[in-house]
Amino acid sequence: MASKTSAVAGDDPIEVLFALHHKFNLVDFAGPLQILTSALNDAEDSTSKAFEVTIASGEANVLSEQGVIIGSQCNWKEAYERLNDFDVVVVVGGNTQEVLDKKEEPLSLISAYAELQKNDPSRERTLLSVCTGSLFLAQQGLLSGLSATTHPDYITKIENMCSQNVVRGLGDHTDIIDDARYVVNNLRFELGDEDENPYIRRKSDARRPSNARKGSISFKSSSRRESIARRAAMRLGGLRVITSGGVAAGMDAALYLVSILVSEEAANEVARDMQLTWTKGVVVDGLDV
Repeated sequence: MASKTSAVAGDDPIEVLFALHHKFNLVDFAGPLQILTSALNDAEDSTSKAFEVTIASGEANVLSEQGVIIGSQCNWKEAYERLNDFDVVVVVGGNTQEVLDKKEEPLSLISAYAELQKNDPSRERTLLSVCTGSLFLAQQGLLSGLSATTHPDYITKIENMCSQNVVRGLGDHTDIIDDARYVVNNLRFELGDEDENPYIRRKSDARRPSNARKGSISFKSSSRRESIARRAAMRLGGLRVITSGGVAAGMDAALYLVSILVSEEAANEVARDMQLTWTKGVVVDGLDV
């Protein structure tokens, strides 16, 4: 398969995969879906959709825990075959214990996605979990050495899961932040001049001014090799890992995703249109390319 250049570097829609398991939480899925499909590259052009969404599941129709059935566009086998096409993968909560106990998808899928990033750090990829979807990341050891959050009722559980990974020698300590709407690891921003480079930001409401699609604009030939090396040195090859709290917090995280991959203005317009008050989360230390 030919190597794909990240969509965030150009005008192509950003490809998003929602990986839905049996009895997923409907609003964990529907809230971020509405936000991403509403985001525009040009507020004056309703056809300038910033994101293209694909839904994957084990069946053609997947049942939510609320009893609503959602049709999928591809099964797990097809999702694996197309995994390199996606700039963002989203996993959600609901019925998480059954998935963990049976070691079902999307557990292996998200591990495969992280491996793609480690093997190809030149791409910009994002893994987003909503609510207890973060337990899938913990189970697969993807939160090792990172910071994370989840639904408040599951903070102790995710702490225990991550601690067990450390005890078994499967990873490093995970900093669980229990009062954050969402937590972002491996933040991206332009390198800029050496003496003015803001390498570290901790609060996403203390944002820099944002231009459309800033994530990969700095990929110029003169600095590309150094940039890729810096990303490769980050955990998971620089995979941006975002975990959110429960349900509504997932919408806050989706707005952040719009702001960082499209523009701050696009995110604010979606929030205005949906009559949402965007509550910002926490961004941990990170370096962009």
